[in-house]
Amino acid sequence: MTKRMIFPLLLGLFGAAVLLSLGVWQLQRLAWKEAILAEIEARIQSAPVTVPATPDPVADKYLPVMAEGRFTGEHLDVLVSRKQIGAGVRVIEVFETGGRRLLVDRGFIPDANRSDPRDQGGGRVVGNLHWPIEVDSFTPPPDARTGLWFARDLPAMAQALGTEPVLIVAREDTGPGIEAMPVDGSDLPNDHLGYAIQWFGLALVWLGMTGYLLWRIRRRTV
Repeated sequence: MTKRMIFPLLLGLFGAAVLLSLGVWQLQRLAWKEAILAEIEARIQSAPVTVPATPDPVADKYLPVMAEGRFTGEHLDVLVSRKQIGAGVRVIEVFETGGRRLLVDRGFIPDANRSDPRDQGGGRVVGNLHWPIEVDSFTPPPDARTGLWFARDLPAMAQALGTEPVLIVAREDTGPGIEAMPVDGSDLPNDHLGYAIQWFGLALVWLGMTGYLLWRIRRRTV
């Protein structure tokens, strides 16, 4: 090994070490995220309780709840698409319970059945409290012609229907023709394994480039 090869070698080893450490860190983050998702899933499936008087969007997210009351028929349709089914809507409807007006995400109706009669009246709702984050600066406003919403904007929906900003996502069907779409942890991104693979791949590329550079230097000095 010549003196001209020492610095490229050290740089190559240092760079590879940094990239490998980033990959290991992402694997650690993966284990942390999987533990959080397991905790959320366990909470989602736990026994339901009465809806709190003043639910907290952080402390009560995914809280299983049960409410007795009736659907009023006041509703909003939120555009959604499902794999192997196609386009349809989420039915967000007013539910009166104990003198309160709450919102219930009843679930999915295919677009072809959107005009079908919807079951209303009294009943029980079992589901989970949720504060979905689906709105950004690119989300269009509700379509005035079709009445379709393009995201679940809880404050705006509550204002439009005159309810508390509390949303129960049903985990059991609330009527014929409407399929419940229960909450899960899918809104929490878990891309750490992909990031780890990228960092490890970059480390291999970096080592390969370092080896090639050292080979070129050695050839010039022979």
